[in-house]
Amino acid sequence: MDDAADLELLTLTQLRQIAGPSPQPYRAHVQVDNRIEKQTAGGAPFLEVKLADAGDSMVWRVFDNNPLFHDARQLQRGSFIQLAAHWVDTGKYGIEPRQPQMRFLEDDEKQQLLSGDAELAERQRADYADIVAFVESVRDPRLKTLCSLFLEKHGDRFRRTAAARENHHARRGGLVEHVAQMMRTAVVIAGIYRTLNEDLLITGVLFHDCGKLWENTYPETGFSQPYQLHGEMLGHISLGIELVNKLWRDVMDRPEAATWMMLEPASDLVRMHLLHLIASHHGQYEFGSPVLPKTPEAIILHHVDNIDAKMEMLRRGYENGKELAPGIIERFRPWPVNVLLPLPSVTGLPEPALVKEEMMDALEE
Repeated sequence: MDDAADLELLTLTQLRQIAGPSPQPYRAHVQVDNRIEKQTAGGAPFLEVKLADAGDSMVWRVFDNNPLFHDARQLQRGSFIQLAAHWVDTGKYGIEPRQPQMRFLEDDEKQQLLSGDAELAERQRADYADIVAFVESVRDPRLKTLCSLFLEKHGDRFRRTAAARENHHARRGGLVEHVAQMMRTAVVIAGIYRTLNEDLLITGVLFHDCGKLWENTYPETGFSQPYQLHGEMLGHISLGIELVNKLWRDVMDRPEAATWMMLEPASDLVRMHLLHLIASHHGQYEFGSPVLPKTPEAIILHHVDNIDAKMEMLRRGYENGKELAPGIIERFRPWPVNVLLPLPSVTGLPEPALVKEEMMDALEE
């Protein structure tokens, strides 16, 4: 292999997009998320080392005949390494580094890695700004104060939490991306179905997965998503309900709460409707919701949540999936079937402004 320092530095997402059946030399900066030792069917030891960066993760399988087997066996969770290799897309097992060279990262390289991919970081900054703007648009002072208090107290943790461990937005800051897109969709729907309580819907979107701040969060300096006792014992729905009740009490203890006594609907009814949105957002008992959606806002929230999760899964599948035939992508977890590439929008038509101009000219004639 050429000098590793001369190789182009790529993110894991970029490696997935570029890697093919023929080996190509690149290097990646990653953090060790986990290391598990297993045995082949023949009894030989091998390692599964989960590696992660700001936007993606992969499993590096290191067999006992690999020159780096001993070094990889010593890797600790949280270690920062450079992996330079000839990268291959193996299909079933994803990308694989061939003839790898490994070293630990220097401090400045760690900081650069932790700052994340510039494009992803900018997108998440914009998403968070949109969330703040949506919160500012809430008219009900009780819900607006509740949302603002959440962002004030837990905004930093929110910004480093994933929306899931595997299936969708499973990356540092993924929950911010998910919530922002859900808010955009929910507000559009509320503009069509005018009887919906838009304030409640925006607030429900913000809080529906807030329990994941104690289930799917990342440490301040890393991409390893640890398991946490609260998340394992209670789950994010129960934790979300507990958090909202705590924040609600804090909001109602504020001096300005005295001016809300005459507001309708009554404050406790508003709180109960919000809790119902959190409790029912999975939509089905078998998916973990203790109750089914029973209000218009709860039904909309459930479907908006599901739509955004599914669209992210499709995006990932199109980006990383194996093309079985033109337009057909091999099924990927958790999708139950092969998926098809979408139909492109029509091209070759005049620009809308030109069509309008031609129509106006025709009317004048």
